[in-house]
Amino acid sequence: MAATTMAQALNRALRDAMTADERVLVFGEDVGQLGGVFRITDGLTRDFGEQRCFDTPLAESGIVGFALGMAMGGYKPVVEMQFDAFAYPAFEQITSHVAKMRNRTRGHLSVPMVIRVPYAGGIGGVEHHCDSSEAYYVHTPGLKVVSPATVNDAYTLLREAIDDPDPVIFMEPKKLYWSKEDIELRHVDEPLGHAAIRRHGKDATLIAYGPSVPVALQAAAAAAEEGIELEVIDLRSLVPFDDDTVMRSVRRTGRCVVVQEASGFAGFGAEIVARIQERCFHSLAAPVIRVSGFDIPYPPPMLEHSHLPSVDRVLDAVDRLQFTDEPDHRYLTGAHS
Repeated sequence: MAATTMAQALNRALRDAMTADERVLVFGEDVGQLGGVFRITDGLTRDFGEQRCFDTPLAESGIVGFALGMAMGGYKPVVEMQFDAFAYPAFEQITSHVAKMRNRTRGHLSVPMVIRVPYAGGIGGVEHHCDSSEAYYVHTPGLKVVSPATVNDAYTLLREAIDDPDPVIFMEPKKLYWSKEDIELRHVDEPLGHAAIRRHGKDATLIAYGPSVPVALQAAAAAAEEGIELEVIDLRSLVPFDDDTVMRSVRRTGRCVVVQEASGFAGFGAEIVARIQERCFHSLAAPVIRVSGFDIPYPPPMLEHSHLPSVDRVLDAVDRLQFTDEPDHRYLTGAHS
């Protein structure tokens, strides 16, 4: 079985969805003959024609507005934002119109559309080409937000997102586009909203999503060499949020670290911590800790490795969870930053 990259899995998901349903259309900047900046739409115009995969003007607000109108008219548009921060000019369309259409029509009209957002860092881009914008979308009622961390999930979640009757923000970790797996891509017909336990453990729970999942798994493997068994949960879907899987794990382990690339202040990780504190307070043996990017724009490539959560920073947080009966004075004094 040939190794498949995440980029190839996404291309296959679009191709299979377009084959299965002629209402599925793909459009955006340079997605046609070029096949997209990251080649996710490679060959779709050739195989499905310019009526179903086509280039648009450089006008993100227009792209999303156009998609909204097509979704209201019975189509299933899938649009590409090219780079994460490029979506901000379309933010008003997304939050004021796409997200609210079902509520505005009292449930009579849904908008089955997918907005693909290549996001996060790890490719040496800065500012407009690397951003972690998930908090903006998860804070907006009416949107579903997902992020794959594996090749198979890239295929499965995109097919599920296209099948979903509501608008889905599909956050694609750019640095994982070239990750590979030897797998057979399968379409699992289930609704969005299920997390996955990527590694079982009993001493603490690591919660991650998208680009942070491989880091959490590497940290868990390193901790295992020291005799600490960490459970790793891949959220897969940020909205809907899988409370059952997360809370069941934390209640069992009693300790938890949340890992995200995005800046820490008011980020999605803060929502996760609040939910755990509200639902698992009496099961917690230590405060829940976040490991995140710093509260700065993505730095230049030479400094990016210091900005992104690393295995060492995750293990440092795990260390602060106090696995012994002895009080951890580093944590109590705040000296272990």
